[in-house]
Amino acid sequence: MSESNREKARQHAIDRCRERGILIPTFAQMREPSAIDEAVAAAVRNVDMQAVNPLNLFRITWHNELRTGGFGKVNAVALPSLLTGVPARIVGLVGKYFPTGAHKVGAAFGCLVPRLVAGDFDPTAQVAVWPSTGNYCRGGAFDSALLGCQAVAILPEGMSRERFRWLESIGAEIIATPGCESNVKEIFDACREIRKTRPEAVILNQFEDFGNYLWHYGVTGPAAESAFRWLDGTRNRLAAWVGATGSAGTLAAGDCLKNRHPECRIVAAEALQCPTLLQAGFGDHRIEGIGDKHVPWIHNARTTDAVTAIDDEATLRVLRLFNEPAGQAELARRGVDDATVKSLPLLGISSVCNLLAAIKTARTFEMDSNDVLLTSFTDSVELYRTRLEELTHERGAYNERAAAADFERFLAGATSDHFKELRYADRKAIHNLKYFTWVEQQGKTSEQLNTLWSRSFWEDLTENLSLWDQQIAAFNRETGVLSRLRSGVERAVDREKQHGESR
Repeated sequence: MSESNREKARQHAIDRCRERGILIPTFAQMREPSAIDEAVAAAVRNVDMQAVNPLNLFRITWHNELRTGGFGKVNAVALPSLLTGVPARIVGLVGKYFPTGAHKVGAAFGCLVPRLVAGDFDPTAQVAVWPSTGNYCRGGAFDSALLGCQAVAILPEGMSRERFRWLESIGAEIIATPGCESNVKEIFDACREIRKTRPEAVILNQFEDFGNYLWHYGVTGPAAESAFRWLDGTRNRLAAWVGATGSAGTLAAGDCLKNRHPECRIVAAEALQCPTLLQAGFGDHRIEGIGDKHVPWIHNARTTDAVTAIDDEATLRVLRLFNEPAGQAELARRGVDDATVKSLPLLGISSVCNLLAAIKTARTFEMDSNDVLLTSFTDSVELYRTRLEELTHERGAYNERAAAADFERFLAGATSDHFKELRYADRKAIHNLKYFTWVEQQGKTSEQLNTLWSRSFWEDLTENLSLWDQQIAAFNRETGVLSRLRSGVERAVDREKQHGESR
């Protein structure tokens, strides 16, 4: 795009945001909401968290406070040893309390907004295309609805019905590709067809766009460290960040943590039925939303310390254990406290995968009570109620015997199999696997691939965060939306005072 066209697109974006009252948060504000203007913070409290409202952009943070509608500590759940079966503490950041009910709305923001404020995306003339295995395209459709531009959501046809219903409700165009979570190539093929036929389309590919990586590096990583700092104990060790590979975005949080805590391991999890990192393997699986059969372009393989594979059957059985009445009764019988049992529906299928991977990690490295493993609970069971219904239809009602068996086998009896600690050569091999997707299929070059192996590349990449914040601040000044918000809050305060005096 020429500089003149870029400036036109930027002006169109400014006009659209002014017209629709869109104020864009900086990455610093998403990281630490105390930096948000008081007028904005006050206005946010009056908006439903799931509403398609521009103010909910400021709720793209791990700090949403449910009771007041404002902001507070990081939303996180620490699971007790009685549940996990390991002495180490496992803490998961909670994704449910984002707009759309999953943290992927943050990754979508990271891919779209830097383009928007730089003039590389024109919401008045272009279409936003969101290649996804589920939650990312929902976040992208949310952002697109705010901007009043058409969203194209691409996701596998085998994903849960809840995802499709929500996308339909928000007005997204849906392209359902063949297969399940593993069929990412089919998603990329759909993108290729769109490029050929729709010149107005902009592909916001989370698997290659470094905005995804940087949102997690700049927002999720500090949130995880904050959750770690709030834990009781004086001898705590930040032992590991554990995350399913998926688009590799959340693994960037591990890079942030490792820079601050060099002893922190980064463990990448995937489905045993599709062990791409573990065995250069392939196959179909049922751990919804994590994607496989390729190595994402934005995966910093050089910093990955271990990979593990989780049986998709284990995730489905534990999902039932955590959510069916018989399962919750079994957990209570074993002494798991009521607050923990009530929190377990915060874990969707991929969240259960992350939990099981964290348990494997703790067992493999024989971690003790001073060790803390951090992970993300991407979304909640609310996106998988139909899966529970399907399991009941296929297997019958969940009962006490099944609950006891699942607890013993998948939690208390978890083992360290299908786990590999990576040497330098192993990491390089994972990195080299990118060649077959990105160079042979997606138009990258060998030189670009080699550049990604450099530590300096990733160190320099993080400097974009401060640059983007400067661009966002300049963009907001030109829209004038903040001034309008401040004036609106001042008028509301004056009206309240006048009403009080009249009484």
